Amino acid sequence: MGIRAKYKTKQQEIILSYLKENKDGHVTIADMCDHIRNMGLSVGQSTVYRQMDYLVEEGLVNKYIIDVNSPACFEYVGDGHEDEQIACIHLKCETCGKLIHLKCSEMQELEHHLFGTHNFKIDPTRTVLYGICEKCQNQKTE
Repeated sequence: MGIRAKYKTKQQEIILSYLKENKDGHVTIADMCDHIRNMGLSVGQSTVYRQMDYLVEEGLVNKYIIDVNSPACFEYVGDGHEDEQIACIHLKCETCGKLIHLKCSEMQELEHHLFGTHNFKIDPTRTVLYGICEKCQNQKTE
């Protein structure tokens, strides 16, 4: 490991633990700061940003910037990328703003179709489909 490895901190351990607990979703810097504060600890937002930059650089976390109106969000991917071959599409609810990380082999077929038929290669880290999530749909019908 590089020079940075010796700087493993308690904040980094807390952030990594939180990311692992939420590995099936996306979290923002604000989510992480709130979690750390709820633990009764004090941490600066700039510290969290630095830690996240490091974790992204190390390949443990993916960073997604969906649009200019939404904060960057992060997803823990760990040391291995076992699902790398499956295309990832993001679904964003236009009602509540929830971001859903969708890894689905059907999306991989779409990715292949777009490239093979239309000679268009999508960037799955930036591909977002907008709609209304199940929870918001159910609230509208009540």
